[in-house]
Amino acid sequence: MTGALEGIKVLDLTRVLAGPFCTMILGDLGAEIIKVEAPGGSDDTRQWGPPYAATESAYYLCANRNKRALTLNLKSNDGKELLKRLIQESDVIIENFKSGTMEKWGLGYNELKKINPKIIHCSITGFGQNGPYRKLPGYDSIIQAMSGLMSITGSEESGPMKVGVAISDLFTGLYANIGILAALHERTRSGQGQSIDVSLFDSQLSVLANVASNYLISGKQPGLLGNQHPNIVPYQPFETKDGTLVVAVGNDSQFRKLCSILEAPELGVDEKFITNSKRLENRDELIGILASKFKLKTTKELADLLNQISVPAGPIQTMKEVFNDPQVHARNMVWELEHPIAGQIKLVGSPLKLSRTPVTIRKYPPLVGEHTEEILIQMGYTKNEIEEMKTLNII
Repeated sequence: MTGALEGIKVLDLTRVLAGPFCTMILGDLGAEIIKVEAPGGSDDTRQWGPPYAATESAYYLCANRNKRALTLNLKSNDGKELLKRLIQESDVIIENFKSGTMEKWGLGYNELKKINPKIIHCSITGFGQNGPYRKLPGYDSIIQAMSGLMSITGSEESGPMKVGVAISDLFTGLYANIGILAALHERTRSGQGQSIDVSLFDSQLSVLANVASNYLISGKQPGLLGNQHPNIVPYQPFETKDGTLVVAVGNDSQFRKLCSILEAPELGVDEKFITNSKRLENRDELIGILASKFKLKTTKELADLLNQISVPAGPIQTMKEVFNDPQVHARNMVWELEHPIAGQIKLVGSPLKLSRTPVTIRKYPPLVGEHTEEILIQMGYTKNEIEEMKTLNII
């Protein structure tokens, strides 16, 4: 069974998370991914542990399956020439060097398209290829701070907080994916490649979504939003008799159903709470009343009752609870595969469920330069030539 992107060859010059996450998804969909690192390895996440599975960090393993690994010294002329040969037979090259680095090496897009007019070049940087911040490095926590995300995340008690995962990196990887797939589709009409400029800063601004729109329309700074929704009430966690339950009441009908389950139907018709706009206006009073009602029942009891009448509700689960959840297994969201050093490892599965060309695991996250010799032999180099390149630190 073939993958949706079978036949597409991608050179992955990225490291850390946004770029590797992007190329992993392309690999999951069937593309051939060649992960290019400097001799000895240059993806910092290989050392970002513990935990480790043998010598492989869990962080590295999370974003590098379905790839082959090649080492290449791009600071050497011979290394650059070897990369140019790879570019001739590739569809996509993706890199996340600082702005201007590829041009300094003579590998900017204007040079790449001379080698292969059909090549699609995707650059991932912190702040993009232009603007006063173009030379600044982009790290997820800095982007969360500068994009405004941290100004709305947290509570008065906690102060500004970052999201628990590198969300700016991950969104950027997804946007890079969208851009690459769009460029591949457009190429079927024009026969031409193009360059894609994706930045963490732009991506994080984009996914501020309704919060950004609220500000742009009203001019009012939202402040720290905590666990409450700025536009919907009630839409937050509540303490129960034995835990915490998140409720997301999306309309007035759902609010009346919630009130009936909490044995307080009068709240559903109270003029102070009868519409969402009224509930927003009287949020503090309503939440105080609801909080006392939630504490009268257990988390499971409330979740079962609310879900039976289509009022969205769910418990806050730990990682252990999540990965024991039957829904996770029903959706095949944990993949197991054999690794040559770490043995049997588990990875989070793909959320993409394609009916005819399903996502597959074909390769474990590769060791540093694991496939260098294999790739070079396929390109026509002899074993003697490969050994000489090793001696000269080209690979």
